[in-house]
Amino acid sequence: MQNVCDTLYTADYVVTQNDGRDIIQQGAVAVCEDHILCVGHTDILEILYPNARRVDLGNAAIMPGLINAHTHVPMSLLRGYSDDKALMDWLTLDIFPQEAKLNPELVELGAQFSLAEMIRSGTTAFYDMYMWERSVFKAADAMGMRAVLGESVTQFFPSLSCQDQEAYFDLVRQQAEEWKGHPRIRQAVVPHAPYTTNPELLKKCYALAEETGSLFGMHLAETQHETDTCLKEHGMRPIPYCHSLGLLQPGSTFFHVVHADAHDMELLAEGHCAVVHNPASNMKLASGVAPIGTFNNYRIPVGLGTDGPASNNAQNMFREMYVASLLQKVHTLEPTACPAQLALDLATRGGADALHFPQIGTLEPGMKADFIAVDLSSPNMQPVHNIVSNIVYVATGAENRLTVVDGKELYRDGKFLTCDFEALSQEIRKARAWVRS
Repeated sequence: MQNVCDTLYTADYVVTQNDGRDIIQQGAVAVCEDHILCVGHTDILEILYPNARRVDLGNAAIMPGLINAHTHVPMSLLRGYSDDKALMDWLTLDIFPQEAKLNPELVELGAQFSLAEMIRSGTTAFYDMYMWERSVFKAADAMGMRAVLGESVTQFFPSLSCQDQEAYFDLVRQQAEEWKGHPRIRQAVVPHAPYTTNPELLKKCYALAEETGSLFGMHLAETQHETDTCLKEHGMRPIPYCHSLGLLQPGSTFFHVVHADAHDMELLAEGHCAVVHNPASNMKLASGVAPIGTFNNYRIPVGLGTDGPASNNAQNMFREMYVASLLQKVHTLEPTACPAQLALDLATRGGADALHFPQIGTLEPGMKADFIAVDLSSPNMQPVHNIVSNIVYVATGAENRLTVVDGKELYRDGKFLTCDFEALSQEIRKARAWVRS
């Protein structure tokens, strides 16, 4: 690891999100290639690195990039197509029939558009599961984002991309080889949910994750209907059911986990699993409210995610932090529930846990250079009594001026640097006609 500073980023604030949650006024972040070399006061780092390229962001807050720990990025194609329905009706009557018509080119377009939205609004990493996921690998690589990506699978074959179960296993093995050692992208094996799989397939999926060195993820305990169905078919709630199959392991991440009792919590904690809270999607689909405070009491790592842009309908992690905090307060009738700092932790440090990327989520020496810069000059961001409060309760995502991943600038002051956004916009308009046809 070199000690030469390539670029010195300076701003009025640096929100480190380190263990002490240190906030540095008149701070700087020194970057060397793909990692952070040093974080400190601007006047000191200017002396240490006088020859570095200087990017002075002025009245702004440099902070870790936000981490969208659960989404389905190609579903930007279906944003606004079906709203205000219960989950199973939404899926079976509207979403599944449209998804059956997808192809790799459409999936890549939808992924590119979601990635542009995330880059613009300050997200630097995400955990995705969908079909034709090879197209998402391609988009994430080209646009420079950090990601965990998995081809979703159910027991119902043929699927969009696989004729049968063996074809799915072969695809996962091929992708493991294709992306082995990539600095920003990892693969996951991601069966859809307990109600769309069977015990044999789930056990084989976990074995496949171990075989290929992939992570493991799945929707779990999302609705009361899922719990009732699991009890009827397997005699267990969804989380004990997954435990009985050996799925609750340190490399596992479970999405939603809305309906969880004390025994469920114990099993997740014992398995050292991570969970991902999706407040906006769970509210919109009336799935319920995940018990974030209880997860923390059991020391279960919790990330934050938007879910897909067809059920949220945004890929905006600033909005997700705001919703996460307020939802817990009104649900528990306790104004101290999920304070601003906890919401920011979910979207940064918790997201790193959910993606199993320990080198992201904070701004510290040796960490990956994944960060953003939030402009503080607009009326809604002033005055600054508490910078974390402004970030969580006020910022909209539109204030983001800079998105850096692995030391590379992806967006700066209104310009996308790794994609042609105008061309993407033209293509997404054409895709709307495809959806409506």
